[in-house]
Amino acid sequence: MAHKKEVDQVSGIETTGHEWDGIKELNNPLPRWWLWTFYVSCLWALAYWVVMPAWPLINSFTTGVIGYSSRAKLEESMQAARAAQAQYLDRIEQASLEQITNDRELLDFAIAGGGSAFAVNCSQCHGLGAAGSTGYPNLNDDDWIWGGSLEAISQTIHYGIRSEHDETRFNQMPAFGADQILERDQINDVAEYVLSLSSSATDAAAAARGETVFAEQCSACHGEDGKGIEDLGAPNLTDAIWLYGGSKADVVATITHSRSGMMPAWTNRLDETTIKQLAVYVHSLGGGQ
Repeated sequence: MAHKKEVDQVSGIETTGHEWDGIKELNNPLPRWWLWTFYVSCLWALAYWVVMPAWPLINSFTTGVIGYSSRAKLEESMQAARAAQAQYLDRIEQASLEQITNDRELLDFAIAGGGSAFAVNCSQCHGLGAAGSTGYPNLNDDDWIWGGSLEAISQTIHYGIRSEHDETRFNQMPAFGADQILERDQINDVAEYVLSLSSSATDAAAAARGETVFAEQCSACHGEDGKGIEDLGAPNLTDAIWLYGGSKADVVATITHSRSGMMPAWTNRLDETTIKQLAVYVHSLGGGQ
């Protein structure tokens, strides 16, 4: 049975009959502006259901009176963007890498397009900022295993490193320990010598012994001075840049088991214009030769 309604003595407004902990609810009417806003909102919702796509059906949806489609609008925007870019893409397609870099307008466009393509296709390994990580080269520095010229970068992107493409760049470092080419003491000595090239060795005597091993086993690829040979993909060992880590343990592991990083060939995955833009973008990061 509902509570009997009464009039509040303070405000003079009838109560709803509801009471909680001695607090009675007043039966205040809603403000007119709120009611009108509510009514207009209801009418707006009804109109929206009729005019715009709104209701899902079994295999489709109601298209609305005006037939609006967000997908159609997106396609129009994309077509407009493609049309605006077409003049630059056509010019890049016809131009050489050198011509692109010598044309300020084309260069700016190629760097922007290459950055976008890099984020989609390359950042998963090299990082969004191209700083790389263990086993994935940093593209911002001036250390290039296979060369950092525009042409060298383009070739690497086209055919990859140790990929399945017939023209891929390929060279394999021997696993001096796993294949029993060197003994454990020799590996320790040559590791100390390699570290000494960047002033990181801790055992001068071992480094001296390792120099002979290096000359016999490693200099053919890394050079007599250890500065590497880009045509062979042999890294420079005299700087402080290490692809797989520069600690003694890391160097010993590399000599013992070898390294064989792989990059896919993009020539059949990306069009020529996109590859040109990628090459220009990577070269522009600051480490290009």
